[in-house]
Amino acid sequence: MDRRTFLAGAAASAAAATLLQSGVAQAADAGLAVQPPAGFVPLSMPGRVVRVKKSGCLEANGIYPKPDDAKAMLERAMTELTGKGDLVAAVKEFLHPQDKVCVKVNGIALQNMTTNKELVLPFVEAMIAAGVQPSNITLLEAYSGWMAATRITPRNVPAGVQLVSHGKNDATMNWRNISSLGRRTKFARSLTEATALVTFGLIKDHSQHGYTGALKTTTHGTVLNPEEFHELHGSPQIAVLAAQDIVRSRMRLCVIDGFKLMAHGGPLWKQPQYVVPHEAVYVSTDPVALDSIGWDLVEKARAGFGLKSLKDENREPAYIRYAEQFGVGIADPKKITLRDVTL
Repeated sequence: MDRRTFLAGAAASAAAATLLQSGVAQAADAGLAVQPPAGFVPLSMPGRVVRVKKSGCLEANGIYPKPDDAKAMLERAMTELTGKGDLVAAVKEFLHPQDKVCVKVNGIALQNMTTNKELVLPFVEAMIAAGVQPSNITLLEAYSGWMAATRITPRNVPAGVQLVSHGKNDATMNWRNISSLGRRTKFARSLTEATALVTFGLIKDHSQHGYTGALKTTTHGTVLNPEEFHELHGSPQIAVLAAQDIVRSRMRLCVIDGFKLMAHGGPLWKQPQYVVPHEAVYVSTDPVALDSIGWDLVEKARAGFGLKSLKDENREPAYIRYAEQFGVGIADPKKITLRDVTL
């Protein structure tokens, strides 16, 4: 380990220790946390993950999932997680008709590897069938081009559902000082005006942070200045953002679009030779558990390609472990329950 690597790691550890001692101190602008609708207790199952696999679920182009397969995999994953009989009943375990829901999607790698409409749209339709008003559903991405890459458009969402790109300037909250990181930030209006958050992430290598899944899709996709939280490979920055009351009080469910896996070259679509079919959908209320599993999958795929581990490349996603320490979820594989289903 060279001196620069050692100092960076020491700085990250010091920052994490400070945060742990302060209980991930919240900023002074109280009132941004939310409560579920009166009398409603959303299902929360820390450490529990369901994975549904189906061979041949990708279209012949190897890029998009088959619509019927994607919906069937989502429904089975949701019913396995909740014990309910169908997708709509399962959604009711997480969302109430009075909720205002922000759905965060991921289109940064453009149309070759995004959270696919074939997975997102059935969930949106199920929310409406569960009683959530279409006008209270917002699909969020940072830029309009990234949203377009998901192939979700005003024409294929139910009437009233909003598609929003915050463009790093659409916020109504005051700046939040995060003194332990020496930074301040704002979260997008679509999140702070919501009462519930559902994240659709991917399984991808990230050139700076090592891994990008549920946590980073949520944090860096909803703050207006993500570039200020990149140093030290996002560790503990991503964990600190995920631990903010704005995020934690709204997070209801995470879905991972695992139809493909990117082992190297992320987060953009620059080295497709390292992208492989994975043909799976994951669901959990625990973004940390999902990312712990995803990180391991990427490491195994990297080994299969003869690539160095993320640790050896000095971009290990240690923020996933920090997120556990900050109470966001479970990172320890020994404490995670993974339920596997094959269709």
